[in-house]
Amino acid sequence: MTASGAVRFALLALLVLDAVLLSTLELLYLPLRLDGLILPRLGDVPFPVTVVLAALTTPLLVTSAARLVHPRAAIVPLAVWVVTVLSVGLLGPGGDLVLLADWRTLLLLAGGVLPAAVALGGTLGRARARTAGGGHGR
Repeated sequence: MTASGAVRFALLALLVLDAVLLSTLELLYLPLRLDGLILPRLGDVPFPVTVVLAALTTPLLVTSAARLVHPRAAIVPLAVWVVTVLSVGLLGPGGDLVLLADWRTLLLLAGGVLPAAVALGGTLGRARARTAGGGHGR
């Protein structure tokens, strides 16, 4: 393995670690409510603020992997994020079920996967256009 290959592998490993940590954090704080404990008290309403965090960070992980490692490596952080959410959510710490059986879980999955999938498609499309000579004439 060359020095640049080792650096790229280390960067990908760091992005994978980020995906694991972010998905775990987003999943564990998904049940936040406006109940006065962590967030202000405003009627004890569910407030899944981690969905916004997922919608912002998963595309960032995808584009960072494409830019720093390789365009084909862009799917790795997204796949790791999904696997971590599902495995921690279903197997949880101590075997507990962490995934909520309501709309917030779907919102977290959609908020994490959809923007990242759009970023992945854009990244792979740009990489393909570069290798095909810029994509002119189509």
